[in-house]
Amino acid sequence: MSVPVQKISPFLWFDTQAEEAVDFYLSVFKDGKKHRVARYGDAIPAMSGKAMTVNFELFGQHYIALNGGPQYKFTPAISLLVRCRGQQEVDELWGKLTEGGEPGRCGWLEDKFGLSWQIAPEEMFALLANPDPKAAQRVAEAMLAMRKIVIADLQAAADRQDFR
Repeated sequence: MSVPVQKISPFLWFDTQAEEAVDFYLSVFKDGKKHRVARYGDAIPAMSGKAMTVNFELFGQHYIALNGGPQYKFTPAISLLVRCRGQQEVDELWGKLTEGGEPGRCGWLEDKFGLSWQIAPEEMFALLANPDPKAAQRVAEAMLAMRKIVIADLQAAADRQDFR
């Protein structure tokens, strides 16, 4: 099977759960597919037959997942930003991706495999870009106090009159 070539693709290093992680991501995001799985041969007996790399796609973005061993771990320094449309999508993705993982701040979370995600509604970006700098500041302050982003609370912060 031919896998489309993308000039730059995120390459995700897992210990031994690359295929499990890919299957999980494909269950969370319905617009995706697994393309190719390359398996370890007998050169590394402990890994023989297990996935070495898994090529997959989410919303047209191609990724490669590697079972590379325990030497490296994910950090929040690299995260995957998911732009959501509406609170329902935020709630759904947040719920699925935090299951077995850790909620963070400002819409960030770490999934059960240690990969960081930002679950960010489009409405948040619009509210943060408010031409009224005081309203934009109130939105930013509200966002910084949140774990999961709640659009109605951001909107209320933007709408609040500041009498200082």
